[in-house]
Amino acid sequence: MQTLSDLPALRAAVAALKADGKPLALVPTMGALHDGHMALVQEAKRHGRHVVVSIFVNPKQFGPTEDLDAYPRREAKDAAMLAAAGVDLLWLPPVEVMYPTGFATNVSVSGVSEGLDGAARPGHFDGVATVVTKLFNQVRPDVAIFGEKDYQQLAVIRQANSDLDIGIDIIGLPTQRAEDGLALSSRNAYLSEAERKAALALPRALGEAKRLMEKGESVESATSKALIMLENHGFGPIDYVTLCDAVTLEPMTVLDRPARLLGAAKLGKTRLIDNIAVEPV
Repeated sequence: MQTLSDLPALRAAVAALKADGKPLALVPTMGALHDGHMALVQEAKRHGRHVVVSIFVNPKQFGPTEDLDAYPRREAKDAAMLAAAGVDLLWLPPVEVMYPTGFATNVSVSGVSEGLDGAARPGHFDGVATVVTKLFNQVRPDVAIFGEKDYQQLAVIRQANSDLDIGIDIIGLPTQRAEDGLALSSRNAYLSEAERKAALALPRALGEAKRLMEKGESVESATSKALIMLENHGFGPIDYVTLCDAVTLEPMTVLDRPARLLGAAKLGKTRLIDNIAVEPV
């Protein structure tokens, strides 16, 4: 596996990989890799003959009070995991390569970026859309793989890819979970042992709300019960538990089309997110 940190070297290496005409897949990450990321890598290998993984902790998607400085970084361990998985190239750019002096462009996606995390984390999705657009232009993959755990992020990226005619095939991989059902996340490392057990209330609350809605209970009643369950397990503040259209992410008050139930809340100092598909009866 090649590990590169400057753009001309990346361009040359990608050109060499693509010389055989076979598809190249990109997996963008912020590092601190876990089994969920490695599932993305395996999915990338199914769609591309060559696989590039990027690791970049993107400062533009962190708010001023968020965990940019504390975000886990372990590049050597990550690189060893990727090499063992058969990744061809690790793109590891420093901040000055991604955002050189004078950088002045911002990619902003309206609609799907509004509400949910867009409301709870102002500017977050501008940072996501900007860095992913840059990664797409740097690596120029044929396909890119993202996890559905960050469901709104995936919708934003798909919208930008379509609107800007980037032309990459965007693949969403279903949320990868621990055996007990908690969505895998690099931020799970922040949880204490007691918080890790309490965190299971998030997927369980969403699952119970899904069950109630699919049995015919109102959206308002089912989501209210989910909120109470989260509060009872120590979550707070709770940013949202909201049923949304599965494509547009417009909030829904009646389950009359394919939907996603999305939740985000803090447990201690850790902010957790999750989502689950909900189908009309």
